[in-house]
Amino acid sequence: MGGNMNKMMKQVQKMQADMLKMQEELANRTVVSTAGGGAVKVTVNGKQEILAIEIKPEAVDPEDVEMLQDLILAAVNEGIKNSQEMVNKEMGKLTGGLNIPGLF
Repeated sequence: MGGNMNKMMKQVQKMQADMLKMQEELANRTVVSTAGGGAVKVTVNGKQEILAIEIKPEAVDPEDVEMLQDLILAAVNEGIKNSQEMVNKEMGKLTGGLNIPGLF
């Protein structure tokens, strides 16, 4: 029985190492989301950090600041959601679909 436990512990340690490596790789991967037909573009990495926000000049209307705020909010939220989906998909490959809350 001790041999099985050692084998299982080695598998867990390998999975942890693989997950750390994947997290590092995902930190360097990005997703891009847009709103308003591309008027606002947001780039987010695998750590859900916003790396860039681009706003086309035609999206800036001093008479309608609320619209620009809504476009930025929509693009940021979509970018974070897409980043989380990317991370979940890649981590799911490592865990074989195990659903362990708080694992990553």
